[in-house]
Amino acid sequence: MPEASGWEYRVQNFGTVWRGPKDEEFEQMLNAWGEEGWEVVGITSRENSNKVTVVAKRPLTDSARRRRSLPGMP
Repeated sequence: MPEASGWEYRVQNFGTVWRGPKDEEFEQMLNAWGEEGWEVVGITSRENSNKVTVVAKRPLTDSARRRRSLPGMP
């Protein structure tokens, strides 16, 4: 695996105002992220809501860096 210089981050909200994420769905999502190389570094409950925000990171690879440098890409 090539050595990374930096991190790539992912932030995503789960749940709705009326219901939080189901444990099974949340576990499936976390396992899928893990298979993609993401490591969860933080989970925060949203105030006055059933939503949670998940923050994950993985090493920034050269291919991800090139993809991000293309016009119109985040």
